[in-house]
Amino acid sequence: MKILVTGGAGYIGSHIVKSLGEKGYDIVVFDNLSFGHEWAVLYGKLIKGDLADKELLDRVFSTEKLDAVIHMSALIVVDESVREPLKYYRNNFVNAINLLDVCLKYKVKNFIFSSTAAVYGIPEKVPVTEESPLMPINPYGASKMMVERVLKDLSLSEDFRYVALRYFNVAGADSLARIGQARKDATHLITVSLRTALGLRNHLDIFGTDYPTYDGTCIRDYIHVDDLADVHILALEYLMSGGESRVYNCGYGHGYSVKEIVSKVKDVTGIDFPVKYTERRAGDPPSLIADSSRIRKEINWIPRFDDIGYIIKTAWEWEKKFQGK
Repeated sequence: MKILVTGGAGYIGSHIVKSLGEKGYDIVVFDNLSFGHEWAVLYGKLIKGDLADKELLDRVFSTEKLDAVIHMSALIVVDESVREPLKYYRNNFVNAINLLDVCLKYKVKNFIFSSTAAVYGIPEKVPVTEESPLMPINPYGASKMMVERVLKDLSLSEDFRYVALRYFNVAGADSLARIGQARKDATHLITVSLRTALGLRNHLDIFGTDYPTYDGTCIRDYIHVDDLADVHILALEYLMSGGESRVYNCGYGHGYSVKEIVSKVKDVTGIDFPVKYTERRAGDPPSLIADSSRIRKEINWIPRFDDIGYIIKTAWEWEKKFQGK
């Protein structure tokens, strides 16, 4: 089967492409390389292009004869989405419509969508199930929620099926340190902590210590990027075997506080880097943990890397290589 992966040169996308390639899929990667890298595409063919370019999309679909699409391309920085909402709605929502238009035109009816736990906003109950209310509190989460709604409506009106995967906190890297998080402006806690350990930052900020959690800092559900890549393979196999449209949470079902992550990073690296405590950031939920029972039951997902030490270790080995340390 031939699979199109939009955003396949980025952090998560490149790990999905690696997993697809290892399983023998024929892969076409479509990426504008604004945040992705050509060297990160370990398998398949890379087409440099933007989803706003409808003519290029049409040429790709007319020549490649695709069986399914995994849509990864998106802008993901929450505070930037608040400052520049139109940028996020245009890139994450309008460009998704462009892609769906061409999918329908060329009868590509199997679609996997990279969504986010940000669609839940600040949940009333934790762990969060897929049936929890969708109440995004920023344009990033709202743009993803809007695409989910379009996918649902399309599946009711067309011969079209999708799986929307709501990612929780993705971390870690390829076990051989071939690929990993390569954004210079990365905002994820583990990556920022590791870069602080390497001396690339003066200190690590911890935003808020008065949350209603056991140590006062936010709690998050971390999933290894290779486990998340496995989820996409299972979702693809599920759709290609005739499965109905579904939405799945992608997390392990338990969390770690910011303080716990920082302590574990110091243990793994052996470096006691400076930390500063500062005010809360607007819109950070105290706790965000996935109820992942649905995905485990329905597509038989069995995580392989549910170990925060391993997650941090793989990210550390990659970070040292990436930074030339």
